[in-house]
Amino acid sequence: MRVVIQRVSEASVTINNQIKSKIDKGLLILLGIEEEDSKEDIEWLSGKIARLRIFGDENGAMNLSVKNIDGEIIVVSQFTLHANTKKGNRPSFINAAKPEIAIPLYEQFIIQLQKDLGKKIQTGEFGAMMQISLTNDGPVTIIIDSKNRE
Repeated sequence: MRVVIQRVSEASVTINNQIKSKIDKGLLILLGIEEEDSKEDIEWLSGKIARLRIFGDENGAMNLSVKNIDGEIIVVSQFTLHANTKKGNRPSFINAAKPEIAIPLYEQFIIQLQKDLGKKIQTGEFGAMMQISLTNDGPVTIIIDSKNRE
């Protein structure tokens, strides 16, 4: 699993001109799923996100997690995070999981993140054409891959 995490002061997901999800201070997470991803990847990545200290404390130092600040989260599935651009100019998405594998893992990830955060997670809609709006706070953008646990 690969995520792009953006610390936001606000974010929203719009589908067919209707706002599906909207948050204030928190995280917008773009989630890419591979065929080999498992429950272990979900648990590790969800815990890492819930504990990730990227919000400022009283001194402005990044010492607080989204959980510490009672922040909100939107998770959006994004298969293009597994684009392969090594050959030619048209990306290949062969490494991205097919919907029959990706959808259950996406849903399990949301459930696990809700458990780890202790609150409801907002989402996009798997496979839908979405417009994502956000105000990146900082800016702070972090990429984490569960296959590269450094």
